[in-house]
Formats: sequence, C-alpha cells, structure tokens
Amino acid sequence: MKQARTVISVDAAAAGKAISPDLFGVFFEDLNHAADGGLYAELIQNRSFSYSGADRAGWHALTAWEPVCRGGGEAHLTVGEDRAQAPDSRPHVELRVSRLGGGAGLRNGGFDGIPVTARERYVIRVLALRPAGPPAALTVRLESTSGTAYGEAVLVPVASDEWTWYTATVEASRTDPDARLTVLAHTTGVLRLALVSLFPERTFLNRPNGLRADLAQAIADLEPKFVRFPGGCLAHGLGLDNMYRWKDTLGPVEERGQQPNLCWGYHQSMGLGYFEYFQFCEDIGAKPLPVVAAGVCCQNTPGGQHAIDEKDMPAYVRDVLDLVEYANGPVTSTWGAIRAAAGHPEPFGLQYLGVGNEDQITPEFRERFALIHTALRKHCPEISVIGTTGPSPTGTEWERGWEFARDLGVDIVDEHAYKSPRWFLENTHRFDTLDRSGPKVYAGEYAARGNSMRCALAEAAYMMAMERAGDVVQLSSYAPLLARQGGTQWVPDLIYFDNTTVHRTLNYHVQRMHSVNFGDTSLPTRLIGGPSGPGEPVIGREGISLGTCATQAEFAGILVADRSPEGWQHRTGDWQVAGGVLRQSGDGDALTVLDAVAPAGDCVLTLRARRTGGAEGFVIGFGLTPSGDHYRWNLGGWKNRSLTLQRCDDGFVHDLADPVPTVIENDRWYDLRIELRGDRIRCLLDGKLVHDVTDERHAPERFAVSSVRHSRSGDLIVKTVNTTPTPVAATLRLAGAGQLARVTATTLAADPDSGEPFAPAPAAPTTEVLPASNPVEYLFPPHSFTVVRAAPRR
Repeated sequence: MKQARTVISVDAAAAGKAISPDLFGVFFEDLNHAADGGLYAELIQNRSFSYSGADRAGWHALTAWEPVCRGGGEAHLTVGEDRAQAPDSRPHVELRVSRLGGGAGLRNGGFDGIPVTARERYVIRVLALRPAGPPAALTVRLESTSGTAYGEAVLVPVASDEWTWYTATVEASRTDPDARLTVLAHTTGVLRLALVSLFPERTFLNRPNGLRADLAQAIADLEPKFVRFPGGCLAHGLGLDNMYRWKDTLGPVEERGQQPNLCWGYHQSMGLGYFEYFQFCEDIGAKPLPVVAAGVCCQNTPGGQHAIDEKDMPAYVRDVLDLVEYANGPVTSTWGAIRAAAGHPEPFGLQYLGVGNEDQITPEFRERFALIHTALRKHCPEISVIGTTGPSPTGTEWERGWEFARDLGVDIVDEHAYKSPRWFLENTHRFDTLDRSGPKVYAGEYAARGNSMRCALAEAAYMMAMERAGDVVQLSSYAPLLARQGGTQWVPDLIYFDNTTVHRTLNYHVQRMHSVNFGDTSLPTRLIGGPSGPGEPVIGREGISLGTCATQAEFAGILVADRSPEGWQHRTGDWQVAGGVLRQSGDGDALTVLDAVAPAGDCVLTLRARRTGGAEGFVIGFGLTPSGDHYRWNLGGWKNRSLTLQRCDDGFVHDLADPVPTVIENDRWYDLRIELRGDRIRCLLDGKLVHDVTDERHAPERFAVSSVRHSRSGDLIVKTVNTTPTPVAATLRLAGAGQLARVTATTLAADPDSGEPFAPAPAAPTTEVLPASNPVEYLFPPHSFTVVRAAPRR
C-alpha cells in the first residue's frame, strides 16, 4: 500500500514553550592531550623539565629533550631542584659546557614535531640564570630534524645569578610540520634553564600565553552558549592530592602548580589555567561553567572514593567561594584584585558552578556537597549550582543523585549518557514527563559511541528532544571535545587534530547546525504520515557467546535452562563445551558463539570461568539475535576494575547499570549465573546478586521533527532527522506564519556507516534556497539531518 504523504504541521502563532537560552554549549576536559599539545599554543613539550614517572611510566625530567653538541663542543646535562638551598629555585636543567666547539645545549621536538610555517614569527622565551662566571651567550634556532636552520636569534647574554627571562622572536624561512627548537650555549661553564617556551606569535585573537588559533576557532565556530571546564574526571582527580586546584593555575606560568594528570596518564603544565579559560569564554561570547570537586576524589581511585577530612572542609569551601570572587568580585576584593592584576578588571560574570562529577552518592559526598551548597547559597546567591547524578542516565546512583538534589533544592543536576545510537533514538521523549518543579537538567556529557552518520543522526534527534524540553533541560554538551592523533585515551570525540590539521566530524556538524539555528521558543508540531517504524524490539533469545578482552580465560560447566510448558528444562547438546573446558584468548573483544539457534523464551545461564592471564577479564554474551545485537556481562572491564552489565546495539556497546567495583583474580574459578526473564536481567557472581536491571526498550524514532521560533528575527526553524534509507517527501505547513520572505534548507546527509575518527568528515552541511511559499515542499534525503529556516515577510 502506498504510504500517505508526510505532513509536518507547525503552529507558528502559538505562544509555545520557552527554551533555555544556554541550552547548547561545549565541554573541555584535558584528556586526549586537549590542553598541552592541543588547544594551549605552547609548542615545547615538558618546557619546565617537570615530567616524571608519576605522569607516565618511563617519563623523567628530560623526556622530550636531548643534548646537542656541535663542532667538537662538549657538555653535560643534569636535572635538579634546589628548594632547600634557595627558596626561589625550581625544577631545572643544568647545562655544564666544558668545550665550546660549535656550541652545546639541548633540543626539543615538541609534541611529535614542532609545526612551523614560512614567514610566520615565533616567540622564544628562556628562563635562565648564570650561577657564576662571565655572561653566557645563547643562540636559539628553529631547525629541521637534520639540522637545517629555519631561523635563528641571539639572546641577551645570561648574566644574572637570579632567574631571569630572555626573549627573542624568530621568523621561519620554511614550512615544516616536524621542526625542532635548539638552544645552544657559546660560553663555557654552568648555565641553568628552568623553562624554555616557544609560541606562535599569532595565537587566537593574539592573546599572550594564548590558544592555538585553528583549534580555538573550530570551537568558536560552534557558537557555544557556555564552556564547561576543567572536567570531567579531571576535576576531582585520582586521589585527594590529585584534585584540580584552580588557584594553582593562576599567575606567571613558571609559578603555577603543575601535577600529573593521573586520570588520563600524562602531565598538566597548567599553562591553560583559569584566567585563560575565562578569557576564552569572553572572547567567543560563551558563559563560563567551571566545575569543582565536591570534597571527594574520583571513585575510580585505587581504594575507592576518598573525602577531604572534616577539619579541612572549611578551607576547601573557602577556596570554592574564592573562585566565585575571582570571577565576579570587584577590584577592591582580594581575588577580584588578583584578576585585575592579570589584566581583567571587569568581572567575568560567572553564573553557573558545577560541584562534583559522576560522584557516588555516599554519606561522605552528601555531607561535603551540602557544606559547599549551603555556603554558595549564603554568600553567592547569583550562582546556579549544578549537582551530579553519577555516570549514567539510569541506575542506582542516578536515582540517589536525583533524590538528594531534590531534597537539598539544587538548581540543576548533571546527567551523563554514553550510549548506543539506538538508545538515543529510543529515548527522544525522555524529558517530556520530567517533574518541572524540581531541579533542571544539564546533559553534561553525551555521545552515541562513534563518529559515523548513524551516531550523528542519533545525537541530532536527542538534541531536538532536549530542545523540545528546553524549559527543563537548561544546558547540554557533547563530550569529549578534543582528541590529538597519537595521544588519545577516549573515542569518540567531536574534533580530532594533529599538529597542522583539524578534523571536524559529522557529530561536530550536527552540533553546529543546532547551535547556529537556535530558537528561544518551542512550537507545537505534528507529524502526519511519517515513515512507519518497526514494532517494539524483541529481546533476543538466540544464543550465548563467551569472550575475553586482552585476557586469557577458561570456561567450564556451561549449562542453560529454558522454560517449557513443563517448567524449566536443562539443555544439553550444543550448549556443552567439548572436553569440558573452552579456552579463549583475545587481544580485543574476541567472542565465541556457542549456539545460534536456541529457542525463544526466558532462560537461565550458569557456568564457571577462570582468568589465566592478561589485563582485564571475560565477557559473557547472551540474548543474542540474528543481527548480532545482544547483552553482555563484562567482568573485569575498564582495566580490571569493575563488573558491568552492557547492551550491544548495531555494534555499539553501552552500560545498562552502574559498574560495580571488582577485581577479577587470576587462577580462580568464579561461579556465574545470568537470569533473563522478560525484560528483567539478573546477574549473580558466586551466588551474590550483582545486577538486577529491567531494560525497558522502546521502538527507536525513525523520523524526528521539532520546530522553534527565534523571537528577535521572527524566523521559524523546523528540524528533522530521517534515519531511514529512503527519501521522505514532506509538506511543511506553518500555520499562522503569514507570507514568507525567504526559506532555506540546510542538510547534512551521508551513508549511515561512513565517518570515523582522525579523518575528514565524509560530508558537510549544504544550504539551498527554497521557494518562499507556505506550505513548504521538501524532499528529506535518506540518513539526513535538515534544518528548514523560514523568515517572515515584514
């Protein structure tokens, strides 16, 4: 039967529902080398000789540096920190030149090379002292890996026995993505270097100590309404000593409190600190949204969540209040004066402050969060406080987080969702029935697990859902934002980059299309005759699978009971493992499917499993469908830290329940039991219940529609997502809009499986002008996100 023509009906004259003006923003966290080697424009790696094994195994103070001796020169490098002898001393390298020759010194290759461009100028700064002897001559050179000079400058001779800055500017003669910086001494004796810095003269808006121009511009082009900083897990760190302390990021770069980035396995110079962050927000017209720890460290810390001692909490609460004063206080205040001294006497206008990140809602967390919340309410009533609901948009911690936030009267709660594309399309009405009298929502971290068009469309539909519920969803931000090629700990990401290239993903294009086509009022919209979707999804009962992740394991005693009219019956045959033990070894997610034709119906799976070696644990797949969708119980995942019940849709895996901290031991047999009854799943380890989850699955939305009004311009904006493989011819009826002056359609369309990390997006948005008629006729391409914008005739 021929499908009825699709009609999208918009009540353009309706009062509509207000949308938060700050709905779409961005989230910056220093993972994937997003700061040092990324957005922060510094080109020298380990510029202050501060790397150590605490940052990463094998790192040390001279990582990224090498000695250079030219033309018979001889020198020796040592590292030291003489704080006991000299209070103003700092980590440094001591260069002891015994023979000059053609010069002796040290060289740095930056972050996988230093990119230089012909006729561009670069600022070199060296913090040095000469403990004794006549002034020491220094030359700085940009050069190729083979030593060809691209530019050279002679610094003022180092004469002082106190730490002093020496500066020069060099123009590159050639373009080279893999250059080096060499510092050469031309005087015998001892020279100490505490910091060697190289910046392009042109940073974003030419700010000193600034940002990489092309990356910063890519973020600015998103037109974010806010920027969240500095995390994420980074905000509360792995251990109380690793918490992010905002005061350590202020002042001269050589005095900032660097520390290991224990969450992501490298070093933080703190060169991109709170002043630079607030300045960047102002430069791009975004509101700042800083996040501070809630008095506890990350629960992924060895030993679990730790809390600041009660006696130390007043000082910590004072630190939080000082942050607000630094941002908003007058120049006559203590921290307002420090802001002014940095070059910004005007307040930054802080409105939002996040307290905590994905924290377990323990009694210790509750007590410390409440102390911070009460102090902010009393001393900073202008601040909207954002609480946390754990790492998932469902589950025990999420429920506890919401309950706690309601009881305490928190303004906004932060929800995170790293899910499959199908999950996002199943949950496009998630916010419709949310209590409007309680806290508002910040969807602070979300991503559909990939950079394909399938993922981007799911995110587009979810953003439309948040926009429709813009009266309760106050803020949202995709995460993570940036990822450096060769230095990435997490995918997917919104923007990928190397030293010279920035890749905007399909996901990026979706974010920008939403942000630049933003409305302040959601309008009533009806979809008539849209593409029909599948019925309610059926949970598979087709088989089980056994697998490992970077692990060697053995499985035995595998037995399945399924329900028959006579009750539960044990199955034999194909379910039994020949010889009694199945050995499985995989470097990735290796799976062995034991049976692909098990009868439909509820079932109970029991088996024994033992890890014999490797880094993580084992994975038990069940509920397998012919398409490959299934559930999986991941034991020993995330670096052998947890037990996690997961769902795999269309090849994308996401968690169904909060991870349970557990370490899977080697050479120990574990008794596993999985019960699948209806949509309820229970998992037991050694007889103890670990997960009890009801997976309420819904039919995914196949053709999503929303419409908004931009009151200032009067424009009507209709957004559609077509996830089907066929084009959809539709009529847009804009009731009450009157005559139109201009109509455009901006469309992003691509094959659903195209798009990947570290590569150019396979498509970009295109805009066409349509006839200025009402109704509007348009053919929505398959696998597309389209924004139709109609300007009224005035």
